[in-house]
Amino acid sequence: MMRCPFCGHDESQVKDSRPSEDGAAIRRRRLCPECGGRFTTFERVQLRELMILKKSGRRTPFERDKLARSISIATRKRPVEPERVERMISSIVRQLESMGETELPSSAVGELVMQQLKALDDVAYVRYASVYRDFRETQDFAKFLGEEGLAEASEDEL
Repeated sequence: MMRCPFCGHDESQVKDSRPSEDGAAIRRRRLCPECGGRFTTFERVQLRELMILKKSGRRTPFERDKLARSISIATRKRPVEPERVERMISSIVRQLESMGETELPSSAVGELVMQQLKALDDVAYVRYASVYRDFRETQDFAKFLGEEGLAEASEDEL
């Protein structure tokens, strides 16, 4: 049972189901019998409900979409295939769920993203790091690039 996003009718009919591109979800095409609207849903396995403990001490539910948005910003205008990004996000989520904890520090998420982005694209990695590590001045970039052995990345790419 899935509510129609167009008219709010409580039920919709599944017209087609198939695995998503990365095999981590089921893609379902649906039809609302009330208004005739067609829409797509994705069904994913969730091993446990994760809570993220922020630096401020606040707790928030883990949101895959929020993770995807932050990675999308870092990889914007980079030669990275969307399928690779989606596989990376699925990998990070699986790693977080397999840690065995229901409450994780935000730093655990940030460090996993940093690891994965470094392997994916150096520029996206530095972009993400600049926000995650709160760079405030150009010296912060220079110091980080020197520590990471990325000093050969040209400034115009960043």
